[in-house]
Amino acid sequence: MKKLLLSSAAIGALALVPASANAQVSLDIGGYVKGYAFYTDQDDDLAVAAGDAREFDIIRNSEVHLSGETTLDNGLTVGVHLEAETDGSTGAPGASDSFNVEENYIYFSGDWGRVNAGSEDGAAYLLQVATPSADSNIDGIRQHVNPVNYTTVQGGAVPAGAALTGLAVAGVAADGVDYDQDVTRTTDKLTYLSPVFNGFQLGLSYTPDVAGASTEDALNLDDVDGAFGESYEAAARYEGQFNNVGVIIGAGYTHVEEESPITQAAGTITDDRTAWNAGIDLDIGPFGVGVAYMEDDFGDVGASATTERDEEETLVIGVDYTTGPFKLGASYLDQDGTNNISGLTGTDGIETQRYTGGVVYTYGPGMTFRGSVSYIEHDNVAGTVLGAGNDSVDATSVTVGTQINF
Repeated sequence: MKKLLLSSAAIGALALVPASANAQVSLDIGGYVKGYAFYTDQDDDLAVAAGDAREFDIIRNSEVHLSGETTLDNGLTVGVHLEAETDGSTGAPGASDSFNVEENYIYFSGDWGRVNAGSEDGAAYLLQVATPSADSNIDGIRQHVNPVNYTTVQGGAVPAGAALTGLAVAGVAADGVDYDQDVTRTTDKLTYLSPVFNGFQLGLSYTPDVAGASTEDALNLDDVDGAFGESYEAAARYEGQFNNVGVIIGAGYTHVEEESPITQAAGTITDDRTAWNAGIDLDIGPFGVGVAYMEDDFGDVGASATTERDEEETLVIGVDYTTGPFKLGASYLDQDGTNNISGLTGTDGIETQRYTGGVVYTYGPGMTFRGSVSYIEHDNVAGTVLGAGNDSVDATSVTVGTQINF
């Protein structure tokens, strides 16, 4: 226990708090498994000779969580949390799953609030307001299951001489189409979350280097030409009740500094990156309605040294209705500059619209059946992001699945 307290020296006075000689942390296991079958009708990714997207397939997403905490005699709570993704396969034949640790942090909490230290999302995401959804795994604040094939071909390689003809949208395959403000992702950081006062909560995060991965025996580099460095986040959230109407309001801001803009070459970072979000969710009896907006300027240039990328602007509207174990939901997403891929020659990103409707049925504690129908369309602004000659591409998906939390 003494070693654990000494390791918290980075957060100052907490290292001086005396510990109970008998305190210990025992880890509990948790997590979830999400399994889906889907049918998708989409514009082909490549010419017919290279292979079309499969219409029917199975998708799964699962994580294992290890967490534990103990409260000392002086009231200080000390805890640890680890999350590992267990679906590491890229989809290529013969590829095996992996156990990829995504989050790994310690935390200290008390009447004064909570401090997270380590690999974890920042305050802007932790306090972000999500709108109601049809199925949060597909149209939620963070997309966990993507029923559309955005890769150019299975395994991600384009055969020599093959022409792009459809949904080869750069970046979407990795990030999905969502609105989570996770600019710093799970890069090591310090986060402070205040106690909840009359429904209000504040959050602050500091990330020393968004581009580097901390190791046990080396520091990240500083003043790297054309790279992002430290980041600051601030967020606020309110949850309350007014005349039987539940209200959740929140907003967040992220600022990432560029390190050393020595050169002005095409594609080189030439400005700080900023992102912000605001959202509101209202619950009126069995009905819910919400609106969220997020904007990210990505802080870098496009095809030339003087042309900046367009901002990615995302608007989401969601509604739901709950009756017994059933929840019916629908959402609309409008995203201008999807994944901000204007670094590609002659493009300004793409405009995306998605319509989703579905139902979630709770059949046991932590167990749900989910079904939804979704239509998504990507419009070309300029250039060849969607393949030569394609002004727009679209996909219609029907998904049926279950999520089991443990």
